Amino acid sequence: MEIWYRILEILPFEWARHGQMTFMKNALLAVILLTPVFAVLGTMIVNNNMAFFSDALGHGAFTGVVIGGLLGFGLPILSVIVFSLLFAFLIAVIKHKSKMSGDTVIGVISATAVALGIFLVTLGGKSFARLNSYLIGDILSITPEEIFLLFILLVVVLVFWLLFFNRLLLVSINPSLADSRGINTFLYEVIFSCFVAVTVAVSMPWVGLLVINSFLVLPAASARNLAGNQRQYHFIAFAISAFSGISGLILSYYIETATGATIVLILAAIFFISHCLRGRVAG
Repeated sequence: MEIWYRILEILPFEWARHGQMTFMKNALLAVILLTPVFAVLGTMIVNNNMAFFSDALGHGAFTGVVIGGLLGFGLPILSVIVFSLLFAFLIAVIKHKSKMSGDTVIGVISATAVALGIFLVTLGGKSFARLNSYLIGDILSITPEEIFLLFILLVVVLVFWLLFFNRLLLVSINPSLADSRGINTFLYEVIFSCFVAVTVAVSMPWVGLLVINSFLVLPAASARNLAGNQRQYHFIAFAISAFSGISGLILSYYIETATGATIVLILAAIFFISHCLRGRVAG
């Protein structure tokens, strides 16, 4: 981390000076590690029309926090990841075996999960306020140990993407063709869902449950308005995610707003601009 702190000293900000505000330097590194993950997974989420699904995973992660607290887990993140994975797997199985639409299945399970979490956390007249930080997120509180966890997540996601991107893309575009080529579409859907679940679970304490879905969807949705091929699609999504994350963090520091919400507003502005540009190009 000391090397990272030294590198930041070249920036023209008071918090970047030697020995100053390490929490801001930690948060910047966390954003740099998280934005590629959101961009990469978000492209496939948008391709598969899974925005509702990724939002539902946040509800499952919230319930994992509550259950982990009740069971006395020393590391709540472990219970969050486990519950999120179970939640994602349950949705995938029911979608695969049920005749109900995917939105219906996700809606039912998502509502049940978040209701269960609220029920448990308020049982016996307890206050809900202690979990407000998970709703809003606080990336300024991230520690070097937690940053290392984000680094591991980034490496795993990128390796997974490099190895299986073509198959994932084929499954998302034409499941029937994928089946005819011997690709187990259900298996790849489950694996991808689990990656999204882990990403949501790990990043929720710092991004915030209320806005985490926007981090996944908006960069890819904006890139889709501008890209002409898959390579451009991924590059633009990454550029938008990184720019919004870094600029949102710095802006929120100076105007004293919630970092997650500030980043999402920048992402939303970029999306509307890209939508207008797409309309002009189409015209």
